Amino acid sequence: MSDGGSAFTRRTHTCGELRLEHVGQRVTLNGWVHTTRDHSHFVFGDLRDRYGLTQVFFGDGDAKLLADAQSLRPEDVVAVSGVVRARPAENVNAERPTGQVELAADRLEILNRSRTPPFSIRDDATVSEEVRLKYRYLDLRRPQMQRNLLFRHQFMQAIRNDFTRQGFVEVETPFLTKATPEGAREYFVPSRLYPGHCYALPQSPQIFKQLLMVAGYDKYFQIARCMRDEDLRADRQPEFTQLDLEMSFPDEELIFATVESAIAHAIETATGAKVPRPFRRITWGESMLRYGCDKPDLRNALQIEDVSAEAKGSDFKIFRGAVDAGGVLRALRVPGGEALSRKEIEGLEGRAKELGAKGLAWSKIDASGKPVGGVAKGLEDAAGKALLAKLGAAPGDLLLFVADRLKVACAALAEVRRQLGERFGGVKKGTLELCWVVEFPLFEYDEDEKAWKAAHHPFTTPIEQYPGQIVKEPGAVAARAYDLVMNGWELGSGSIRIHDRALQQRVFEAVGLSEEAAQRKFGFMLEAFEYGAPPHGGIGIGLDRLIALLLEAENIREVIAFPKTATATCLMTGAPTLADERAMRDLKIRFELPPAP
Repeated sequence: MSDGGSAFTRRTHTCGELRLEHVGQRVTLNGWVHTTRDHSHFVFGDLRDRYGLTQVFFGDGDAKLLADAQSLRPEDVVAVSGVVRARPAENVNAERPTGQVELAADRLEILNRSRTPPFSIRDDATVSEEVRLKYRYLDLRRPQMQRNLLFRHQFMQAIRNDFTRQGFVEVETPFLTKATPEGAREYFVPSRLYPGHCYALPQSPQIFKQLLMVAGYDKYFQIARCMRDEDLRADRQPEFTQLDLEMSFPDEELIFATVESAIAHAIETATGAKVPRPFRRITWGESMLRYGCDKPDLRNALQIEDVSAEAKGSDFKIFRGAVDAGGVLRALRVPGGEALSRKEIEGLEGRAKELGAKGLAWSKIDASGKPVGGVAKGLEDAAGKALLAKLGAAPGDLLLFVADRLKVACAALAEVRRQLGERFGGVKKGTLELCWVVEFPLFEYDEDEKAWKAAHHPFTTPIEQYPGQIVKEPGAVAARAYDLVMNGWELGSGSIRIHDRALQQRVFEAVGLSEEAAQRKFGFMLEAFEYGAPPHGGIGIGLDRLIALLLEAENIREVIAFPKTATATCLMTGAPTLADERAMRDLKIRFELPPAP
């Protein structure tokens, strides 16, 4: 037995390696004690490392060895030496790869003792997420977390391999940089050498990767760390990992083919599942019409229809009134939806109202093909019959309607469609449906600030270079922008970039950035465009989200080694912490702290 000194017997095999072919060999295992079973005259123990579990037998008349084994506790770190032997047939563990053998130990070195852990290191342990995050180093010992991070490694390695095969160069871009308007708040780092000045942590490597194209690197990629100081959700973290790439002289199809190759290769390498290519293409306008959102789950066969034209001639005030007021009437036909109870429909209506809709009108189609229940009377006139014909209403259908402003109708029916997808739309877990959503608007109107903003970012090229409309009619301009979507989740956004200084200046003007302000923020970039900037484009893809989806994890924290909570805190380290007074003096910073509670 050792007391934990640096000299110990190092492993010859891992805890997941031993098989029948090793019987009779003398081996050493290093690892953590998983469980022990004391039978008085002998002890069985399971030894664990990230490769698996091996059963160890302690006994055979060695009193000291037996006493040491009886003293073992879960998570003690040990080195065990002995001879591999076959288990009796009745004791074989068929669920474990090492289950046909055990190690008959004749030497035990206890390298480090463990306190009693706050939870068992098992996948089926009942433990709150708060405790898991506080003791993340223990949580990461659990087999599921180790499988998740190993999958992440394999996926990223496959991504790197495929981009390298395609001739890309991986370049690291700066962490300490200049603030840029990319749609989210940035983290700032004060400079000690330049009081009052701050660096910004990058939301993405956007500007630098464009400058790499100006520099002639042609094909760039990076597994990049990015930071955004924004409100968090299940699919967001303040710091995240992005697959970032940029290409010179591309069109959209070249970028799509390049990304599809790498993503498909990585998925196939990590999961074994074949990914059909090319991915489907759908315009932003069609996506908003058919699915109510710009990140459609194409596994879901349910589709939304616009029946505003039919509603204009309707005698039903709810339908016609919304359209006359400048709104729309959108409908969702649910084959087999007659099985939904009134209570279930009311639950859907409640969710639609949470998203701003005034209500969710409904009717069912009976066996004779007539509408019954809900707003059936509103479907009896000529306009109603035309509406039913457009929807292709059939016996057994449930028809759901939202009569409201366009934005509200889209959001409400998109959520209703999502909720019904698994039961009525054919959505199956474990299946993948990737698509490109293309031709986004170049600008979107911010109701709070009463101003136009870039829908993606201000470096995106318009589909046509509308010389006057970019400033005078920004809402009419479409962009050479695209999103990669999988199973209803946006994985990433990209575009063909602006490489002409004059066009870039017009886009800055449209989003309220004066020539002086643009020069102050992006003068170096605008100047670079005057030295032979090639046409270029690229994309950034959120790897945390993609990997979580592939593993069917409920939260991206399940695939990140040391994540933050939903309030951007680290329960393990206690970050963020109050700043050190001396450091603040050196930085010439003084905080205005809220009063103590």
